[in-house]
Amino acid sequence: MKTTTETLTFDVAGTGEKIELTDFYAVVAGYTGRDAAAVQHHIDELAAIGVAPPPTIPMFYPVESTTITAAAGVTVVGDKTSGEIEPLYIRHNGRYYFGIASDHTDRYVETLDIGDSKRACPKPVAGTVIPIPELQELSLDECQARTWVDGRLYQDGTLNGLRTPANVVGLFLERNPIGDRDFVCLGGTLPVIGGDFIYGREWRLELTFPDGATIDHTYTITKGNQS
Repeated sequence: MKTTTETLTFDVAGTGEKIELTDFYAVVAGYTGRDAAAVQHHIDELAAIGVAPPPTIPMFYPVESTTITAAAGVTVVGDKTSGEIEPLYIRHNGRYYFGIASDHTDRYVETLDIGDSKRACPKPVAGTVIPIPELQELSLDECQARTWVDGRLYQDGTLNGLRTPANVVGLFLERNPIGDRDFVCLGGTLPVIGGDFIYGREWRLELTFPDGATIDHTYTITKGNQS
């Protein structure tokens, strides 16, 4: 897992405060479904098209922390890249925060190596987070997650099919003895509508809490060249 001296800044909702991460770990959690049988079925489907099964479940894929960005525009290289909304777990100075992110991924590279596909694209995040006094008390089961691609609804559902935030973060820390260092962790996603990837330009993410509060983020992608 890489660290960076560049600053990642978030507004903390309802406080007027900001947090700044300058030296942190960044990972993307995969295979975080709560239903073990459904996760195994998905692994078997991927194996049938040549994707190697993960050595552990869930998996934590390290990414360059410089790829975590709240920018409104990002550059990708591949022709077949797509995003998906994910909960974002943040630890900064020993305190936890929650936000949303897009696990933008190169789908061609994904058929060759999932870890490399995660590292092939930036990871857009919303610039606003909420403070979490006790991670064990955070439940996302009734939160509604939606993604639109070029105005077309792409994902729509609750997050009750994912492992709990405390479970994902606990397993990450158990397997990665990072001490009290700051980190950001993308926590998994829900299926796309119709099951087919869309390779669009504008991506809008929205998470709605049971009380009607929302976190959202919109970003556009630009095709760049391989350096």
